[in-house]
Amino acid sequence: MSPQPTLELADIFRQHGPAYRQAHSLPLHHHRVMQAIERCRTPLLGGVVEWCDQCQYSHTRYRSCRDRHCPKCQGLARAQWLAQRKAELLPTQYFHVVFTLPEPIAAIAFYNQQVVYDILFRTVAETLLTIAADPQRLGVATGFFDVLHTWGQNLHFHPHLHCVVPAGGLSADHERWIAGSRKFLLPVKVLSARFRRLFLLALAQAHAAGELQFFGDLAPLVDPPAFARYLAPLQHKKWVVYAKAPFGGPQHVLEYLGRYTHRVAISNRRLLALENGRVSFAWKDYRDAGKSKVMTIPAEEFIRRFLQHVVPPGFQRIRYYGFLANCHRAAKLALCRQLLATTCSQLLPQPADCRDLLASLTSTNSRLCPQCGRGILIRMQFFPPCHGSVPLRVDSS
Repeated sequence: MSPQPTLELADIFRQHGPAYRQAHSLPLHHHRVMQAIERCRTPLLGGVVEWCDQCQYSHTRYRSCRDRHCPKCQGLARAQWLAQRKAELLPTQYFHVVFTLPEPIAAIAFYNQQVVYDILFRTVAETLLTIAADPQRLGVATGFFDVLHTWGQNLHFHPHLHCVVPAGGLSADHERWIAGSRKFLLPVKVLSARFRRLFLLALAQAHAAGELQFFGDLAPLVDPPAFARYLAPLQHKKWVVYAKAPFGGPQHVLEYLGRYTHRVAISNRRLLALENGRVSFAWKDYRDAGKSKVMTIPAEEFIRRFLQHVVPPGFQRIRYYGFLANCHRAAKLALCRQLLATTCSQLLPQPADCRDLLASLTSTNSRLCPQCGRGILIRMQFFPPCHGSVPLRVDSS
């Protein structure tokens, strides 16, 4: 088993979260996220006592909070999601396309996350579906899914969509599968121009409908002429759309997606130190050839940066379009497989215990005894959640 991180996000929240909450007016869902992460895998959530059948080692495993922003709770969620996606992959190559919002739009998105994120998903989907269906391009009905990320390595606000798109699609009459190029999907300049036009139009419509709020330096944008002047330069600038090299095949897609879909803004393994009220964490500077660096900032600033990536309650960070849309996914995938002359992929087995599912998709087996590495942990006793303050450091194994 890999060693546990010596510093966790929960430690930072426990030590500096109370002062931060007192000094700042936070929305209710930010309070809930902080509380969930602080309580995760502590006696406050209850747990189970496990005993090794070989060396008689025993320990307590506390329950997880299951919050999607918690860095300790994404392993099982990712495993379950990948198991479902395995049955939907087609025997073709896949492309990874990234759509990024420019900084002036990101500033608006910061105060209007629900509205702007929905516009981002909608306009990216329309861009890909329309360009792919163009007879001068691929001329296909495609299917893909998008994953929203809002952070960069330095935790600054950086909204962008990761899209996974197959190299081909259904013909207009749905009687053929048309394969695309193995090295080229769609022209990124065309995608960028269409995305820019659709997004700015939708954003202007949202402003006209009174759906946007503005604060601080952006407060003057409430005025329609000022808002129009703010957007005008963006109509002529290049919006970043990046198509990465194609995946090697369906199995490579699964391995790659396991690192992308259920990420949080920062993992515990990137946290290096919490000293004198300052947090140090590792990051990669992609403006400097991706060099690994260490950033040290006040704990208050670190918490602020993390919380700006908490998505609105109930917001869907992963969405499906085209022949992967929920309303007709099963029928369209069956047609795609028929046209590709392949049998339906088999679902990964669904074990009765969640730990078996996690072990089937990762290299971690939480059933094995951490002491001897040979025995199997047997659950001996469950205990309910308790009340009180959270210990500053608990066994989170």
